[in-house]
Amino acid sequence: MPTTFQELGLRHELVRALHDAGITAPFAIQALTIGDAMAGRDVCGKAQTGSGKTLAFGLPAIERITQGAPGHPTGLVMAPTRELATQIHDVLAPFGAVIGKTVRAIYGGTDVDKDVSALKKRIDLVVATPGRLIDLYERSAINFDKLEVVVLDEADRMVDMG
Repeated sequence: MPTTFQELGLRHELVRALHDAGITAPFAIQALTIGDAMAGRDVCGKAQTGSGKTLAFGLPAIERITQGAPGHPTGLVMAPTRELATQIHDVLAPFGAVIGKTVRAIYGGTDVDKDVSALKKRIDLVVATPGRLIDLYERSAINFDKLEVVVLDEADRMVDMG
């Protein structure tokens, strides 16, 4: 099993950013999934809260996607709640910035017009709740034709919610 982020295939800039953040070795879920995700394989993982799942799916997503275009992100992470979407954004955005990828959280309870305006600019990875994502799609503010990576975080919870 790989013991470093570099052995998992992450580029040097991300490995350095992880080290600068005090993250020097992958947690088990990261060691088991990042290599497969980097290779473009579908991955399904389950681990306890605080085990590093966000970086396990987020780092490969950020690294693998190309730059999006206005209204056409290349990566999508769906989360069941705005709190989780915000948390995912806050973890991934700094790492995306290191390699020139933009990350934006989009969720209900905020001004939808601000999301529409933001989507008129380039956003590479969108972290969204299903309701707001559907709303923006119905307004033709977001299009999924350029998606390269899709992540369903807490998919079981979203299915339970309907």
